[in-house]
Amino acid sequence: MLKLLSLLLVIGTMLTAADLPTKKTLNLAAIKTMVAAAEAEAAKRNVEVTLCIVDESGNLLFFQKADRAPLNTIQFAQKKARHSAAYKAPSKNGADAVKKGNLEVLAFPDFFPNQGGLPIQVDGQTIGAIAASGAKSEIDEAIAQAGLDALFKP
Repeated sequence: MLKLLSLLLVIGTMLTAADLPTKKTLNLAAIKTMVAAAEAEAAKRNVEVTLCIVDESGNLLFFQKADRAPLNTIQFAQKKARHSAAYKAPSKNGADAVKKGNLEVLAFPDFFPNQGGLPIQVDGQTIGAIAASGAKSEIDEAIAQAGLDALFKP
């Protein structure tokens, strides 16, 4: 009787665990891969930038300011990354919305209308964001894109 009860308990636990969804997250190896590629792209373009990676909730996972990157890039990189994580879209979309005259968006939480942040998406889910700041906005985005490309290369 005790063996049967134990078996039922184990089977019940396994069924419950099987129903839980699996969630992909950014680990240290993935972060290092993205950072190395972003640094290489910045070096190739001869620019010094601040890099930021956040999780899907905008919590800081990685931050690095290059020696000659301006101080304002400390905030800009974080804001670009948080925008991309929160809105599951490139921060350029925010800049485009403002350019189109949609000023209400400036009151949205974590909204930052400046190109350079990109969401990190796996299987249709946003698991974080990467951003660069310190060069022209298009170059910042290209540096962030290099990080994403390195993470998802086949």
